[in-house]
Amino acid sequence: MTSTDSVYLGKPWLSHYGDTIPHTLPTPSARHLPDMARQAAQRFASQTAFTCVMPNGMYGSLSYAQVDEMSDALARYLREVCKLAAGDRVAVQMPNCLSYPVTLLGILKAGCVAVNTNPLYTADEMAHQFKDSGAKAIVVVDLFADKLEAILSQTAIQHVVITRVPEFFPPVVQPIVYGVMKHWNRLIPAHGLKATRLPEALAQGRAAGGDVQAYVRDLKHDSLALLQYTGGTTGVAKGAMLSHGNLLWNLDQMLGMVRSHIDEGKEVVLTALPLYHIFAFTVNFLTMYRMGARNILVPSPRPIQNLQRALENYKITWLTGVNTLYNALMHEEWFTAFPPKHIKAAGGGGAAMHHAVVKHWEDVTGAPLVEGYGLTESSPVACFQPLSSGRKVDTIGIPAPMTEIRLVDDDGHDVALGAPGELILRGPQVMQGYWQRPEETAKVLKDGWLYTGDVAVMSEDGTFKIVDRKKDMILVSGFNVYPNEIEDVITQLDSVMEAAVIGVPDAKTGEAVRAYVVKADDSLTAEAVLAHCRSKLTAYKMPTRIEFRDELPKTPIGKILRKDLRAEVLATMNKKG
Repeated sequence: MTSTDSVYLGKPWLSHYGDTIPHTLPTPSARHLPDMARQAAQRFASQTAFTCVMPNGMYGSLSYAQVDEMSDALARYLREVCKLAAGDRVAVQMPNCLSYPVTLLGILKAGCVAVNTNPLYTADEMAHQFKDSGAKAIVVVDLFADKLEAILSQTAIQHVVITRVPEFFPPVVQPIVYGVMKHWNRLIPAHGLKATRLPEALAQGRAAGGDVQAYVRDLKHDSLALLQYTGGTTGVAKGAMLSHGNLLWNLDQMLGMVRSHIDEGKEVVLTALPLYHIFAFTVNFLTMYRMGARNILVPSPRPIQNLQRALENYKITWLTGVNTLYNALMHEEWFTAFPPKHIKAAGGGGAAMHHAVVKHWEDVTGAPLVEGYGLTESSPVACFQPLSSGRKVDTIGIPAPMTEIRLVDDDGHDVALGAPGELILRGPQVMQGYWQRPEETAKVLKDGWLYTGDVAVMSEDGTFKIVDRKKDMILVSGFNVYPNEIEDVITQLDSVMEAAVIGVPDAKTGEAVRAYVVKADDSLTAEAVLAHCRSKLTAYKMPTRIEFRDELPKTPIGKILRKDLRAEVLATMNKKG
C-alpha cells in the first residue's frame, strides 16, 4: 500500500450515485438462480418471456409459464432419464433461439453446471472445451451436429439432445422456417449422431416425473452454476467458474445502476448479442428475465439487416451491443431514416465504444448509449455509466455497487491519480477461479483482487476510462501508444466504417503503428486518413501505414480481433525471413 491508497479507499465515485444508485446492497434474497427464475415465472406467468425473430419477420414466442414448465421437464429428463448427478456439467451449443432459455434453466434446475459453448467453434475447439469441462451431456443445435459427431468419441459426453433454431415456433410457421434453412440455404448438415430431439427429451422428462425442488435443495450461493470459457487475461481458453452467488450479485449490481429506468413487466429488450456470451447472458437474459421483460432474440445479427424486422415490428425499449453493431446500424438507411421510437437506453460493452459512434447513435435515436465495463471473470459487470445526470461519455463510468477498483503498476503498487495503471477489482461478482487451473487462477486472483490486464485512468471524480488492453499497447521509441485512441480518431471520419490499429515490429522504433480501415465511402484515400490523423495526433502516434480491407476479423459478438491482424503480419514477416 502507498500514500495514493486513500484515492481508492475514499471511493470518489460514490459522489455520482445520487439518490438512484444504492451505496450498498443486501445479500441476494434468492437462494440460487432456479429460485430467482421460479419467482419471476410466478410473477409474470402469462406474459411473453421470449420471442425469436427470423430475418424475414417470422417468429415464435414462449410465455414465462411455458419456459418454467419446459425447463422443469428438461431438469427431470437430465436427472431421471440421463441419470446425471448434481454438479455434472452439461454443454449448451446454440445461437439465440427459444431453446436456449429452456435449456439453460433446465440445466440449473437439475442442479447441474451449464457449459456455454460458442456454436461457431471448430471441431478442435469443441473437443478442448468438452474434454476440459468433463461435460456428460450436451444440447446442441442441428446446424453443427456434424462437428459434434466428428469429436464426440474424444469426450465424456454420453447424452446428446438436438434442437432446431425454429423450435417451439407455431406449427404452421416452424416447417416453413426449417425448410428454408435445410433445403434453400442448405445450412443443416447430415449426421449420424445417436441423439434425442429436444421436444422428445421434454416429453420423456414429463413422463419420468421427479421432484425438481429436490434437485436444487443443496444449492447455495457458492455452488458452481456456470463454466464460462474465455481466453481470459492469459493463454488458452479456460473455464471461469461462476457461482450462483456471483451471478445473483451481478444481477443486483446491474439493477442498482439502471433500475430507475426499468419498469417491471413492461420492458422489451433486443438481444442481438449471443446469449452464450457472458455480456448478453447476464444483462439480457438473467437481469431482464428477473424484471419480467420481453426478450426479442435474433439468432444472428449478421448481416445487420437481420435486425430490421425485430426493430420495426416490436417496441424495443432496451438493447445491448458492441461498437461494431451500433456502427453498422448507423450506416443503414432503414434505421437512420426511421429510428426506433421507444428506446430508453442502449448499453455498450465488450470493447471500447468510439466517440463518433456514440454521438451518431444519440443524434439519430435521442436515446443514451451508455458504456459499461466487465469481463467474464467478473460475471461480467464491474462498471457502468449512470443514466442519471452527470453521465460522462467516453468513459466506462463508475464502479457498480459493492465493487472496488484500484489502478496499479507492474509491481502491484497504486499509481498516482490520473496516471495509467492496470485495473484490478474485487467484489461479490468475481469468479471462484479457473476450472482445474490453479496456476492460471493464481496469476489473476491475488489477495482477493482480480487483475484484469486492462489499462485505465481515473479522474478526480472517480470516473474511469479504459486506455487499452495491456497486451495491445504499442511501444514506439519508448513511448506508450494505445490503439483505442488512434482507432477513435480514425473513425471520426464519416468515410470510415471501421478501424483497427496494431503495433508491428520496426527496426528503427521497436514497433510502428499500422492501421486497418474499412471504407464507408469508396473515395477515401490513405492520404486523407493520414492527414486527419496528423491534425489530431502527435508524431509518434501516427500510423506509418494505412491498409484498406473489405472487413476486419471479429469475435462472434463483434469485437475486432487485433491479435489476428498481428499474427497475419508476423507470419508474412517470417516468410520473408
